[in-house]
Amino acid sequence: MLKFNRKLILSMSTAAALALLTAGCMGASTSITHATTEANGKATIDGGSTYPVVNDKTGPYYVDPQVAADAPKINNGRVPTANEIAAWNTDIMPDGTGLPEGSGTADEGSDIYDAKCVACHGDFGSGGGGYPSLSKGNAYDLQKTLTNNRWKDPEADGPVREFGSYWPKATTLFWYIKDAMPHPFTKSLSDDQVYALVAYILNVNEMKIDGIDVDDDYVLNREKLLKIKMPNRNGFEPNIDGPQALDDVRAFYADAANFGAQKIKKGATPCMKNCQAPTAIVVHIKGAGISNFLPPMSDARNLPAEKKVAVNPASVYKNTCEMCHGNGVGPALGNKAEWAPYLAHGMKKVYANAIHGTDGGMPAKGGSSLSDADFKTVVDYLINGK
Repeated sequence: MLKFNRKLILSMSTAAALALLTAGCMGASTSITHATTEANGKATIDGGSTYPVVNDKTGPYYVDPQVAADAPKINNGRVPTANEIAAWNTDIMPDGTGLPEGSGTADEGSDIYDAKCVACHGDFGSGGGGYPSLSKGNAYDLQKTLTNNRWKDPEADGPVREFGSYWPKATTLFWYIKDAMPHPFTKSLSDDQVYALVAYILNVNEMKIDGIDVDDDYVLNREKLLKIKMPNRNGFEPNIDGPQALDDVRAFYADAANFGAQKIKKGATPCMKNCQAPTAIVVHIKGAGISNFLPPMSDARNLPAEKKVAVNPASVYKNTCEMCHGNGVGPALGNKAEWAPYLAHGMKKVYANAIHGTDGGMPAKGGSSLSDADFKTVVDYLINGK
């Protein structure tokens, strides 16, 4: 962490400050100054390029040299202190680096989940309202769906990419919960609470540790978490583990055949158009085309009637809104004094913020999938308390 590509940062900082005057593609014969190496001389990890400002251009684009000269320089800062680095360096690695001691059971995690997580992630991690699901069943069985291709078998289920079926490392789950959950009270959980939540998520994914089911009473701790073998741990390319990880990634992307790409011009500058001769063979059907479909093609343009389901604002509040509005985040249910500053801007603004979300942490429609009209009834319920 905190090891940055200085060249890339300088390029990004400059690019963000530049005013582009003229944009256009350069001809194939025009040389564009670009860099494809890190400061240590090795190739960039993804094979990408950076474009420094040369002769008032960054790549094929002209820039305002005065704006570029006035742009803030990255080296105007200072070296961070050890405490500052420690405050940011919260990553938890697969080998256990950064993983704290603690313990918790799936049963304890279930109670915490119902109190702090269910409003966004649904019952038993099923997901909902735009938030990701955490489980759809047995992780070991679902991992096998990752090789499904509907173009080969139209009846096959599509790949299921949940925590249990897809993620390669279990420690990432602990790290994410500890640093970023629950919304909007991040970093509010103790280490024991996080272990309990991880145990619960392992439980609903029907996972095992050393051949033992993570049941309701299973006590998860640091030692056991590090023993978890995720079903899809070997399902990723290129290899990003171990001391040679960066060089492994460079080697992988150096061979275009590894990811189905083509080298249009070997070793050449980037090509903007007409880079490759057409290769597709197009066969046109002569005459009127195919007409004897069985069964005959329908020309009907009507849609099935939409089934209207009545919305229960009190139920929506309980399942979606109460976690925040019932805990001091946002005006409380029916509290006219707390709603007054918001209502001063008019109901149109209140509805817009509720439907589209705000930068202050209000998710669009509270994370629900209701229509705009239905969610307005929930807003009315929140304001009036009935």
